[in-house]
Parts: sequence; structure tokens; C-alpha cells
Amino acid sequence: MQFQRPKRAPAILALTVLALVCGLRVWNPDLIDRAERMAYDLRVRHAQKFSAPTATNLAFVAMEDSSIAAVNSGKVSGLKPGLGYHSGLYWQRQVYGRLVGELAAQGAAVAAFDILFGELRTDHPHVQMADGSVVESDEFFAFQTRQAGNVLLAATPEVTPPDLFATNVMALGDVTSEKDSDGILRRVRAFHDQRRWHQILRNFVALPEIGGDLEHATVLPQKILIPQTGTTNLIEVAVDAENNFQVADFLGDKLPPGMSPRAKAFTVQRIWHLGVVLAAQQLKLDLAKAEIDLSRGKIILPGANGFTRVIPVDGEGFFYVDWRLTPGDPHLLRAPVEFLLAQDRLRLLGQTNGLRDDFRGKLVIIGSAAQGNDLTDRGATPLEHNTLLVSKHWNVANSVITGQFVRRSSLPLDIVLILLLGALTAVITWQLRVVAASISVLLVMAIYLGATFFVFTHFRWWLPVVYPLGGAMLALHGILLVHLVFFEEQDKRRVKSLFSKLVSPHIVNELLQADKLALGGAHREVTVFFADVRGFTTLTDQMQEAVAEHIRNNQVETSVAEKYFEESARETLETVNLYLATVAEAIKKHDGTLDKYIGDCVMAFWNAPTQNEKHAVAAVRAAIDSQRAIYELNVRREAENPARQLENQSRLAAGLPPKPLHASLQLGTGINTGLVTVGLMGSEEHGFNYTVFGREVNLASRLEGVSGSGRIIISDLTYFQLLRHAPDLASICVELFPVTVKGIKDAVRIYEVPWK
Repeated sequence: MQFQRPKRAPAILALTVLALVCGLRVWNPDLIDRAERMAYDLRVRHAQKFSAPTATNLAFVAMEDSSIAAVNSGKVSGLKPGLGYHSGLYWQRQVYGRLVGELAAQGAAVAAFDILFGELRTDHPHVQMADGSVVESDEFFAFQTRQAGNVLLAATPEVTPPDLFATNVMALGDVTSEKDSDGILRRVRAFHDQRRWHQILRNFVALPEIGGDLEHATVLPQKILIPQTGTTNLIEVAVDAENNFQVADFLGDKLPPGMSPRAKAFTVQRIWHLGVVLAAQQLKLDLAKAEIDLSRGKIILPGANGFTRVIPVDGEGFFYVDWRLTPGDPHLLRAPVEFLLAQDRLRLLGQTNGLRDDFRGKLVIIGSAAQGNDLTDRGATPLEHNTLLVSKHWNVANSVITGQFVRRSSLPLDIVLILLLGALTAVITWQLRVVAASISVLLVMAIYLGATFFVFTHFRWWLPVVYPLGGAMLALHGILLVHLVFFEEQDKRRVKSLFSKLVSPHIVNELLQADKLALGGAHREVTVFFADVRGFTTLTDQMQEAVAEHIRNNQVETSVAEKYFEESARETLETVNLYLATVAEAIKKHDGTLDKYIGDCVMAFWNAPTQNEKHAVAAVRAAIDSQRAIYELNVRREAENPARQLENQSRLAAGLPPKPLHASLQLGTGINTGLVTVGLMGSEEHGFNYTVFGREVNLASRLEGVSGSGRIIISDLTYFQLLRHAPDLASICVELFPVTVKGIKDAVRIYEVPWK
């Protein structure tokens, strides 16, 4: 396939479309990004069909509907003594404390709660300890977490556990679910920084007459502005450059012994995602020494002996959850809460025979799997429209443990893919016909789409789909096709209608592919060819005379005589057309432009509209082939004469005029090379003719006039072209005496080209 140089208009159109697609990718409006996220979801679901590295020590203790019923009644199937307590939907803190105790007894590595404990519940019943003492339910829970030493509690930017809990657990973990605009949870924030306000300030804003909102406080140089709830008032607290405030401003001049007169208004506490904290405990990662480089899209978590784990994040610290483990995955150990509570009760009763320790060494997540109540924590993920959102924690932990993360392609890579696929689409559309181009573009799209599924399934690389396929390929291909059909095809039809009968098919194809055509008029060197069928006039007269003689001798009626003359004229025209077509075929064979028929003469030229460096050689070879074709035609026609003589006997017997025998006609050819004016002549109303005119055209016509019969005469300029491009052909040419022709002042040097 010959490469076609792209035309200016479609090239500009393609660049404009690609620039627009790249601009949209930079802007990335939510509507388009939502479609990209949907394409991502398809890949996530497809990847579930293939195995992948998975941690084997993850577990889920689920608050099922059965768990709520068991705690509400205080009874568990198979446990005759019962739990020894019961609670409504919002469980007493002792329930969670006993759950922690049982997990510790089984040897769980970590117990992480996906349950927010935002306040103390002094209204819950007290709990009797093993030594007989009685403590509040909250204190019992805090005691159990301190004893276990492996408990993680949930936190969000809005809700953090009270100090009673926060100071007795191993760490806090962020459980925030920040869904995308389509309501699907695909990513989580690696951490959030939270201000922990000084207790004095918290007590101050908690006063009924103050009602301050520390969550929405604004920290400015030298002051902190705290909005009052329900008003537009701002409480101003003066601070120094290090955010220290004067304690006396709130407690008066008499400070308690040992209290510093100045204190930090707040400290910043970094709370990592619960799944990250879980994995950090497994891998012994030091989260306090994490290297956070959001500008370069990574968080480095250091561990022992140089071990690190790198989390790929965006500029806001988000990373995508690798949704590998569903709540029903066989790699995930799952048990209902009441199972552990029952075992805890049996331990307290001393009935330890047959107790199980399924959770030994496990990273345990405790969360809700209940439905239809306030404990419900369900939503949409790429895998399912309605699933347990607690699953994000063990999937995040699994990613950190295995080191397998979803990596979304960067903006620069997206731009490169858009430009590469767009350029490929443009080239395919330019080079191939409409159907072949469309099939090829669809094939490339299918290959790229398959590649995006492959690299995600095996490497968790998220390559873009919507912008490269929908914009750079499909839209660009469609727009270029529209341009091709409505603009270029219109020009091509015009070119075809004008030249399809004048030049060879491959010259027409060159014209259709040309960037520019000098159809409006150009000065160009061409070789002009005139060929006249000799003897045709005499043949016509002889045929007419033979018919007239038959009419006279047979006294044919007028109406019949007219019919005989029409039949003779038709055969005469068929004869001349046969000879002219023979010459025309030779001209097209050598890529000449058939200009016109002038009676029994053919005019043609070379080197326009398409360029041909060896135009003189092509014209002379066409002349040679024309003479040889005419000779062969004469031989065939003479061979038909005996059959025609027999046919004439039958015609005479029937009273019809005889058909003339085939005569041998000859060809006289004149060729000249020189500068002429070439272009379209005519008008839109009456049609155009692509032709040449000028002195050199007239000379070619005059050389045809002196050529005689069966001869090819060329000018010296044509001969010089043969010397340059076809010396073997020039060597057989014979120089004749110069001739003087009409319209040319000086004698013209001429050469004869032998052809037999």
C-alpha cells in the first residue's frame, strides 16, 4: 500500500480533535470521568475470575442479624446458661469488651473495630469484674482493650473516641467512606490529620453560653477563630507563632500548681486508614516515620531491616482499593459475633473443653453485616451494587500486605496514549477506504481494550479507556469520515467524472490522492500527441457511393433508400470508432491524458494533470503501440473479408446493398514537446474540457500533417528528451530533412520513429 500524504484540511481537523480530547482529559469533567470509572468497574469484576496474591490471616467478625437477636435475648443456640446479659440494638460497651477478651484469649494478632465509639455511655448497666468489683460498662471496655493490647478503634474527621478509649487502645484507624459522585466506593484516603484541641478549649466551647464549634475553627497567624453554633459570631483566641494560648485567659490568674501559663491550642494527630494500620501491625511498619510525597504520588512506609512498602496515591492522598476479597471469599475467615460471645461465656464458666481458637494470629475486623437497621453499613463498590462496606478494610490491608496496588495512569501517560491512538486512527482513516478503515479502527480499539483488561487483571494497572477510544479513536474516525464523505468524496466524484474517460485508472487514483491539482490553469512542459486515421474519408465516400449505386440500379424507394444510407453511416461510424478506440487504449496504457477526438484524429498529452518525468518517452511508446495495434487490427479485418463476400452474395440475392469489404486504414502520428498552457476550458453551464493550448500544440498538429501514412514524426525537442531518458529508443530514430510548416517561421528539425 502506497503511503498517502495527509491533506491539509483533515490534518488540521485531526489535530483540533486531538487537542480538544487532551483538553478534556486535563479538565476531566465528572460526566466523562464517570464513564471511565464504569469501564474500570468492568475490569475489576473481570479480574475476579483470576487468582491473585492474597493474605491468609485476615478475618471478619460480623455483627449479623442473628447477632443482634442473640444479644437482645441474651441467648445463643447451643449455650444453655445464656450470655448472662442482654442489650438492645445499641449494645452495651461490655458486649464489645467481652468480644475483645475472647479474641485476645484465642490469640488474635489484631482486633480492629469498624464501629464508632463517639461518646461515653454512663447510662449502660455496670459490669462485675472477676475480683468482685463493679465498674461502668465503658470502663470495662477500656480495661479489656488495655489488657488485650492489640485493639484498633475507628475514627473519622468528625468523630473520635473519647480519651478513655483512645488512650487504652493500640491505635486509631480511619474508617471514612468517601464515595465517588456516582455513589460507588472505589478509593480511600491513606490518612487524615486531625486537630486534638486542648482540654481547656474543649471545656470552654462546651459551655452552654459559648457553644463553640472547634471542628470548623480557622487557624490564622496570631489568632484562632471559633464559630459559635447557630450564629455568625466568631470567638477569637489569641495565640503566638507556635499556636500557644494564655491559660489564664480561660482559668483566671490563679492557675493550678504545676500548670504552665501557656499551652498549645491543639496538636495534630495523624490517623491512618484502618486497613493500613492493620497491615502495618502485620509487617511491623513504622507509620510515625512514613515519608509522604503527595506531589510525586507516593507514601513510603518504612519497616525493619530496610523493608518498605510504597502506596501509590493522588495529590489528595487517595488510593484505589483493590477489591479482591468479597465478604464470602474462602480466603477470609468469617464468624458471627455471637459465636465468640458464647465462647467467652463458656470460658467465664470454666467450660473450656472443645473451645476453638480459629482467630489465632489473625488480623480481625469487627463490623456490621446486619440489614434493615441503624447498624447497616452497606453500599456500592465496583464488584457489587449492595455489599458490606466493611470489606474495604481487609482489602486495603491485603494490598499493603501483598504489595499489590491499583495504579491509575498519570495525566502525561493519558495524553501520550490519546495522541498515539489518535495518530494511528488518523493514518488508518487516511490510508484505507471507508469500510476497511472502519474495520481496522474497530480492530485496533478491540486490541487496546483487551490490553487494558489484561494489564489490570495481571498487574492492576488502570489504563484509560474513554478518552483514547471514545475521543481519540471513535470520535476522530467518525469526524474524519464525515469530512471525507461530504467534502473530499465530492471532489473525488468531480475528478472521476472529468478524467475517468481521459486517463488510465491508476492516473485517476493519483489524482484522487493528490493534495493539489492545477486544474485552473498552469504553465507546464508537456508532450503533445496527434494521430490521424488515414484513408477514412476515402473509405466513407466509397461506402456512400456503393449504396447510392445500388439504389439507382435497383430503383429503391425513397424510404428504403434512407434506411440503406443510415445503415451505411452506422457502419462507417463503427469503423472509425474502432480505430480511434484502439489508439485511445494505447494512450491510456502509457498514462497519457486523452484530450479530444477531432473527426478521425486523436489528441492526447503527457505530464498533466499528473507529473511524469519521462513524458516524451511515454508518448513515443504510445505512438509505437498505436501503430502496431492498428496493423494488427487491419490484419484481423482483412481476414474477415472472405466471409463478408459470402454474406454479400446473400444480401444481393435478397435485394439488399452489399456491405463494403474491410479496408486497411493507416495512422499518421505527430509528437512535440514544449511549454504549454494546461487547464480546464469551458463553464459550469456548458461543461469543462481539460486541455492544452499554445505554439507547441500547433506544432504537434502540423507534424501529424506531414507524417503521411503509417509513420511517427517527432520534433527535435521530443528527440532530445528520448536521448536523456531512453537512449535506446533515441538510437533507432532517423533524422529527416527539416520541414517548414504553417504558423512556424523557421524550418523544424524532425525525426521518424520506426515501429515495425
